[in-house]
Amino acid sequence: MSLDAVLARIDETLPDSLDRLMSLLRIPSISTDPAFKDDCARAAEWLAEDLRGLGFDAASRPTPGHPMVVGHAGGTGRHLLFYGHYDVQPVDPLNLWDRDPFDPAVEETPKGKVIRGRGSSDDKGQLMTFIEACRAWKHVHGSLPGNLTIFLEGEEESGSPSLIPFMEKHRDELSADLALICDTGLFEETVPAIVTMLRGLLGEELTIKAATKDLHSGMFGGPAINPIRVLARIIASLHDEDGRVTVPGFYDGVEELSDEVRAQWQALAFDHARFLGEVGLSEPAGEKDRTPLEMIWSRPTCEVNGIWGGYTGAGFKTVLPAEAHAKISFRLVGKQDPLKIRENFRALVRSMLPPDCEVEFADHGASPAGQMEISDPAFESARQALTEEWGRPAAFVGCGGSIPIAGYFKTILGMDAMLVGFGRDDDQIHSPNEKYDLESFHKGIRSWARILARIAG
Repeated sequence: MSLDAVLARIDETLPDSLDRLMSLLRIPSISTDPAFKDDCARAAEWLAEDLRGLGFDAASRPTPGHPMVVGHAGGTGRHLLFYGHYDVQPVDPLNLWDRDPFDPAVEETPKGKVIRGRGSSDDKGQLMTFIEACRAWKHVHGSLPGNLTIFLEGEEESGSPSLIPFMEKHRDELSADLALICDTGLFEETVPAIVTMLRGLLGEELTIKAATKDLHSGMFGGPAINPIRVLARIIASLHDEDGRVTVPGFYDGVEELSDEVRAQWQALAFDHARFLGEVGLSEPAGEKDRTPLEMIWSRPTCEVNGIWGGYTGAGFKTVLPAEAHAKISFRLVGKQDPLKIRENFRALVRSMLPPDCEVEFADHGASPAGQMEISDPAFESARQALTEEWGRPAAFVGCGGSIPIAGYFKTILGMDAMLVGFGRDDDQIHSPNEKYDLESFHKGIRSWARILARIAG
């Protein structure tokens, strides 16, 4: 079979693939620090040149920030767009690294060989799995696997300020039948997974104001309203005794799991006791009638991320503060409307203000959830391909966090995204000593070859 030849080629040339990844990892493409602007441009051109060598019509495209890399390889079959990002997180604190973060190496660990270096897992190692699969395919077949577009970003780690304008400007060029994203991981380190649910995110900051200045609690305590007490009452009201969020209309658009997906999740045998035990907890909180895995992947939340006011320094100061503050985030699922939730949340807060108090709000983003249409046969084909490669049944899973690019593909380009990644929970992305298992890199390349064999033709 031609696929067998591609897989054999991947195995034979793994050292060469690793050398190319090491070359990319040596480029310190830190997007958040202007001092590394030239390095980001260098990483973009490195990737564009590599893609051109494979037969893509590829170039590094300028933006007001760091370049985008876009490559096209026209062919027959379904048009697939692959997305990854070449920028990396800062390396601070440098003294906690065991080696130079931009001098990558393969290291032996008790759990096997790992690729150590900044960006090895997030996301250079992951994006190179797809490119290396294309390279092996080209060698065996003489052509790339179907109608492909490669789209690589250089600002993912700094909030993607250029992404939406670039996608809107190049909508016709970037639109495809399906997007492929490699920036996720295995479930509990061993189970291959396709993320089909991404929670959206709404951020709100509120400031409760009362007196014109901080007041002496002995002189004014009692008759003067305390903004912290008002804020505490508001926060306490946001959940009922069963853990449900009380914002009016909050659950509008929240959908139940299908029987198929629920069965897959149950088969994962998620150990919530170990999950919580690793961070010193024991009892699941949240909605009482939901499993912990449901809470993480398919249920919306309201959480207080920060609260402050009054005197918080050393010692004691008997003061009634003039202001109290909180930051509150909502993770959203299904078809929840973040702007409607913001409107209802603010109305609820205002309704609870006593006389002499006022509130100011500041928003911190509002993105809807992403839910992929797994009735598309490509999703089941990819799941079977991953099962064959990893020797364990792959699963459609959710993601507790938010991956905005998947939502942008839907809202701007009108296509679903298939999120397949091979990272592990201990990869230490965004932390010192980031790593990517050599097995993840190797089997990741083989996985993409299998997926492309099933869906690209």
